[in-house]
Amino acid sequence: MKRTDQIRSVAVVAVMLFAAMFAIYPAVAQARSAVAVEGAKFETASSINDNLKIYIGKEVVIHLRSGKTIQGYLKSIGDHLLHIEKLSDRDFYDALVRIEDITAIEAKFKEMK
Repeated sequence: MKRTDQIRSVAVVAVMLFAAMFAIYPAVAQARSAVAVEGAKFETASSINDNLKIYIGKEVVIHLRSGKTIQGYLKSIGDHLLHIEKLSDRDFYDALVRIEDITAIEAKFKEMK
């Protein structure tokens, strides 16, 4: 077999695999769907402290009055402070945050299944 024939055969196989990927991917994407996270909710009539208690052990994003954002797993909540562990982008770091400095909370309400 000539070298050009080998190259042509490899190119044809590559194009076929590439085309198959686009044909299969939509079916895979459609098989997954977003489902609600159990227990995820915000209570607008409650305090930030009470809303945070729902997310103990779960990942949250905390926005502070200073404009800084802290993302990690909520470990515990006291009367005036909360403990966030496993901070994103900072290996081996935890944070202690004053509740009165929190301006907003983000939490995951849906996930892919």
